[in-house]
Amino acid sequence: MHSPMKVVQCWDDAVEEDIRLTDILRKHGAKATFNLNPGLHGPERSGPYNEKWKKAIRRLARGELVSVYDGFTIANHSDTHPWPTRIDLDDWRQEVKDGRKKLQDWFQQPVSGFAYPFGDYDDATAAVVADAGHVYGRTVGKQTPCLPAERPEACHPDCHFLDDDFWALYERAKASGCGAFYFWGHSFELYTEDDWTAFDAQMGRIAADKDAVWAEVYELFA
Repeated sequence: MHSPMKVVQCWDDAVEEDIRLTDILRKHGAKATFNLNPGLHGPERSGPYNEKWKKAIRRLARGELVSVYDGFTIANHSDTHPWPTRIDLDDWRQEVKDGRKKLQDWFQQPVSGFAYPFGDYDDATAAVVADAGHVYGRTVGKQTPCLPAERPEACHPDCHFLDDDFWALYERAKASGCGAFYFWGHSFELYTEDDWTAFDAQMGRIAADKDAVWAEVYELFA
């Protein structure tokens, strides 16, 4: 009898839409990792209008992070979200180190995962992530199946949660026998009530799949 496929997910940036997102995830018993930039959270929610996304993207206030993400896993997204390969390597090293320390102090849980800001990395910046104690570093590349990862410090997920071929990739990963399916996203990419309804159904379909089980991202690399 084969083991069920592990389904893992992670979400970037700790924005206010995560409040609704986490409610949906709890409803379906879903595990998830949230990738945070601790240096960008102030006493109040803040964030400017974003031309690319045609909406204001507001990060959660520092004081609400622990309650919003109660029961979920926290991972490092760097301290202030710079482009990794566009800053001095020593500055990058400090970004990675400071982000991890702050998050471990705030949430009182091990921080073993990392997500590259803008998906930007090279060999040197990836080595910094590994040397800082992270067991994996997630890119925005795409690889189905996601396992085996040739380089855990620069691993590619199967897809983004809004990819048109999400379910085809899900079934391909299941058929491959790799044992895992990994997707990622930002909750601010959900705009309308129809978007939220579709996401709720997406999580419900996975939860109802007898051949799948929710798991933590770090479990794929432990």
